[in-house]
Amino acid sequence: MGRKSIKTNKNIYFQSREQAGLTRAQASELMDYVSESRIDKIENDRTSIQPDDVIAMAKAYKKPTLCNYYCTHECSIGKENVTELRPTNLSELSLSIFNSLNALNKQKERLMEIAEDGVVSDDEMTDFLSIQKNLDKISTTVETLKLWMKEALDEN
Repeated sequence: MGRKSIKTNKNIYFQSREQAGLTRAQASELMDYVSESRIDKIENDRTSIQPDDVIAMAKAYKKPTLCNYYCTHECSIGKENVTELRPTNLSELSLSIFNSLNALNKQKERLMEIAEDGVVSDDEMTDFLSIQKNLDKISTTVETLKLWMKEALDEN
């Protein structure tokens, strides 16, 4: 392996390659079409990274969080529509899911009352938004757990 870079302010792609313990040449070999010089340009912000580059890096570096990072930080559609996922640990994610599901269980009757007439009236809006917020939390936690699991499987 070559010398370790002393560069400061490395972007996430540079950091991820180094964390994987790969040189640019080794990384390029793992990615069929991403050349060593392209990796250098991406890591030093001299070219824009493309979605296919990110997918290849995520696989080569065994770091699926790169895809979520790209979507939430660099893709104009993703910035508006994708939630940034930050995997923590299994126990924290599990507790978060169970707490959210318990809260939703308490809210289900209210949701049925709101949905009964097919219209969300002004007096129901506060409860409806609270239910929506909890559903968003469940969705984000489930996606984070799936990402955590993918990373754990990739490491083995």
